[in-house]
Amino acid sequence: MDRTHHALDAVIEHNLRRHYLFAALSDAQWRHLGSATQVLRLAAGQRLFAQNEPAETFFVVCSGSIKLYRDSATGLEKIMRLVKSGQSFAESVLFIEPPRYPVHAQAVSASLLAAVGREAYLDLLRQSFDTCRVVMAQMVARIHAHWDEIEALSLHGTQARVARYLLGLVPNGTAASCRVRLPTRKTLIAGQLGLAPETLSRALRALSDRHLITVRGPLIDILNPLGLHHTAHL
Repeated sequence: MDRTHHALDAVIEHNLRRHYLFAALSDAQWRHLGSATQVLRLAAGQRLFAQNEPAETFFVVCSGSIKLYRDSATGLEKIMRLVKSGQSFAESVLFIEPPRYPVHAQAVSASLLAAVGREAYLDLLRQSFDTCRVVMAQMVARIHAHWDEIEALSLHGTQARVARYLLGLVPNGTAASCRVRLPTRKTLIAGQLGLAPETLSRALRALSDRHLITVRGPLIDILNPLGLHHTAHL
């Protein structure tokens, strides 16, 4: 597998230090971790790791997007999550013994990742209870958010799922109508939501017919945020 590694530059380091996994680190802790962190470039469609492969690193997406998926017993691909810029993945390997990746990971588009050494990060947690407590609190908050997402996928109808997904693309604090861009292909979004691609298309048309949104390729104009929010919680 052809994977190109580079040292961290100042811009990537600045962005990483704002991420919840690193925000609590002191300058000395960061210098220790920085030496165990590399930049990784992937081409579109390139696999990063396979399910059950031994895990030595976890990742933060600096640009592009990564698909996390599993293969079903029938050979079909089940998308577990689409990870976009600013998000991290595979942190669970910090607490798995022996550490193995629980899913496959593949670049959806050309992507730039920060690959963080597992053992170096664990060393920091061992050395500082305060840092460990802050990181664990943030991880628990993320787990709760995933529970909410699972509930939405299992209990709500198709339009509600799609409405919740679209609202998740809206920048925080935006209450008025706005335009968002779908972060990846609709077929991948459908897989993430547990829908067939044609079912996603029908849901988008239905939301459009209700004048909640308009669809122009990957661009979605959210015309009625309040109505979309109501649909998302039916």
